Amino acid sequence: TIFIMNPDWASIITVRIKPTATVHDALAKIETVFKKFNPGAPFDYKFTDDEYAQKFSNEERIGNLSTFFAVLAIFISCLGLFGLASFVAEQRTKEIGVRKVLGASVFNVWQLLSKDFIILVIISCFIAVPVAWYYLYHWLQKYEYRTPISWWVFAIACIGASLITLLTISFQAIKAAIANPVKSLRTE
Repeated sequence: TIFIMNPDWASIITVRIKPTATVHDALAKIETVFKKFNPGAPFDYKFTDDEYAQKFSNEERIGNLSTFFAVLAIFISCLGLFGLASFVAEQRTKEIGVRKVLGASVFNVWQLLSKDFIILVIISCFIAVPVAWYYLYHWLQKYEYRTPISWWVFAIACIGASLITLLTISFQAIKAAIANPVKSLRTE
């Protein structure tokens, strides 16, 4: 099937090749027909899938860079969060010791130290989700065919951030929870 966008402009045509035909044979026949109608123009061809790949290569590159820097930012944030959890556990050593002497379980101490961090993550999600939705919505407007922005994408991101936070601080929280309370109270 041949599609000519403008009859006066026959140097550019769009051709659909039958799926059963070989590309080599089809290109030879297309070149013969092209030379018959436009002998002075050079025969040059491009495949639609290659054109789309080239068109979206910039977005793919931006996506790869964004992924790399997002992972790097998450890693650096986890290091900072780990250090902050260590600092908080050290600052609250006496409180943790008193709570353990009074019968607090490891889970209670873990919950005590994790609660403040989770509240901060929830607040940050309430700030980040509208901002991310706004920029994502406007970025998608430049495409004719676009995917809808689903709420579950943001829910998964917030749950993931909460889980990463809990995993990062759990080491220090559990370490503080299983420490001997007598040693922590004796040093104070």
